[in-house]
Amino acid sequence: MEYKSGFIAIVGRPNAGKSTFLNAVMKEKIAIMTDTPNTTRNNIAGILTEKDAQFVFVDTPGIHKPQQQLGRVLNKNAYTAMEDCDVIAWIIDVTQRFGPGDEFILNRIKTLHKPVLLLVNKIDKLSKEKILNALMAWQKRYDFNEIIPLSAKEKENIGEVLETIKQYLPDGPALYPEEMKTDHDENFRICEIIREKILNRTEEEIPHSIAVVLENKKIEDGKLFINAMIIVDRNSQKGILIGKQGSMIKEIRIAAQRELRKMFGMPVDLELYVRTENNWRNKEQKIKEFGLDELDEGTK
Repeated sequence: MEYKSGFIAIVGRPNAGKSTFLNAVMKEKIAIMTDTPNTTRNNIAGILTEKDAQFVFVDTPGIHKPQQQLGRVLNKNAYTAMEDCDVIAWIIDVTQRFGPGDEFILNRIKTLHKPVLLLVNKIDKLSKEKILNALMAWQKRYDFNEIIPLSAKEKENIGEVLETIKQYLPDGPALYPEEMKTDHDENFRICEIIREKILNRTEEEIPHSIAVVLENKKIEDGKLFINAMIIVDRNSQKGILIGKQGSMIKEIRIAAQRELRKMFGMPVDLELYVRTENNWRNKEQKIKEFGLDELDEGTK
């Protein structure tokens, strides 16, 4: 029996549902999900191994018009995944109009000469007639190899997407061990869980200004002890994040601790600290230091 394997770049505008799609495909949480655009900052690979194929999905940051150096780095991470993949899965939010961000992605795709599947997401939010009109409009924009409507949130048509992608993967052996689900280590996943809890609880100015760095991790007497540093880029944000009498940071810590306990299957003691690093999103050295410029990660 022939075996297929390859890299699939999941691309799209911020909030199109890329991470929701990756988690639906993997049937477990690989990427954090929030309502905040540009939640995904790193190229995160989800590795799905089946009896006749291995899919290496690379969830990329949402391609957008960057305001800071960090935004430029995130776009670069996404472009690299597109260039190095075997198949491009472009996810669009069917409830949104075609805009400059889509034009930007389309122009990039045209230069790559790779199989492109257009995944029309969030069909659970529109009538059949509106979905049909949207599909017809997209068909005229580019000669996509396939156009598949789906709802990543409701896990609708996920099986069809996988079967279709498989047709475009090259023949070849598995690229990763069968038991491996992601290329990111547990330290990265700890930091992402903490960041997710912050994004879900803070005001608009905070989410894009934070980075989470793991300082220490050890197991003692059957308990996991974790120390993590939350970096913000202005002192005013530090106050918001800590909250009145430490209420906000306590809420974040308890929520993260709960999920980490499930992840590790043991009691977790999480300590969080907040530090201001003025304007870090415009400093290349800081972006690298916080693990956000990772061109070799998640690509071939």
